[in-house]
Amino acid sequence: MSVLVGTSGWQYRDWRGDFYPREIPQRLWLEHYAARFRTVENNSAFYRLPKRETFAQWRERVPGDFAMAVKASRYLTHVRRLRDPGEPVRRFLDAASGLGGKLGPVLLQLPPDFRADLALLDDCLGQFPGGVRVAVEPRDPSWWTEGTQAVLAAHNAALCWADRRGSPVTPLWRTADWGYLRFHEGTASPWPRYSADTLRGWAERVAKTWPPGGTVYAYFNNDQGGAATHDATEFARLTG
Repeated sequence: MSVLVGTSGWQYRDWRGDFYPREIPQRLWLEHYAARFRTVENNSAFYRLPKRETFAQWRERVPGDFAMAVKASRYLTHVRRLRDPGEPVRRFLDAASGLGGKLGPVLLQLPPDFRADLALLDDCLGQFPGGVRVAVEPRDPSWWTEGTQAVLAAHNAALCWADRRGSPVTPLWRTADWGYLRFHEGTASPWPRYSADTLRGWAERVAKTWPPGGTVYAYFNNDQGGAATHDATEFARLTG
C-alpha cells in the first residue's frame, strides 16, 4: 500500500522561519515543499479556479512522482450545489489538465448545510472521466446512509475520512480501491497539533482498511503555526 502524505496548501506566511527557511523567497516555496512531501492539496482552486497555464507552471515546478490534489470550485459545490454539473466540471477539468500526469484526486467538499441528495451526487460524479479520482467530503449527517455508500462505490469515488479534534467526523467506509483523509484540528500542544497516539491510531486504521496495492492520500489542514507540516512529517513516518 502506498500512502501519500501532505498538507492542505503550501503558501502560509506563518510557516516562514519554521518549515520555510527565511532566506528562501516565497516564489520558491513550492519547490522546497515538493522536496519534502510527495503530494499537496491545492485549496486555492476552491475560491478561484486558476488558468490552465497556472496549473501547467505548477506541474513544471514539482518532481515527476508528485501528485497535486485539487479542491473543486465552490461554484460547483456551494453555489450550484451540484445542480447542472456538466459545464462546471468540464471547465474545472480543462484547467486542471494543465497538471498532466501530476493531477491527483479531485476533492468535492460539500457545504455543511447541504442535505443528502443522491441523484445530484450521482449525476455530478458521472461527469468525471473514469481516470479521474474523486473524493467526496459530505458534512451533513443526512448523508450517512447505505444509499450514499452505494453511489460512491458505483463511481469508485472515495468517501473522505475527516478528523476533527482526534476523532472521526465521518463514517469509516471504504467506497473505493483508494482512500482520502483530511485532518482538520488536533488537540495536542501547541494547538492545533495532533498527538503521536492519535496519528498512530489513524495509521493503523489505514493499514487495516486498504489492500497492499491500494493508494491513500492524506492531507493535514491544521495549517496554523506550521502544525500541518510537523504532523504530516510524523504521519508519513508512521505509514512508511
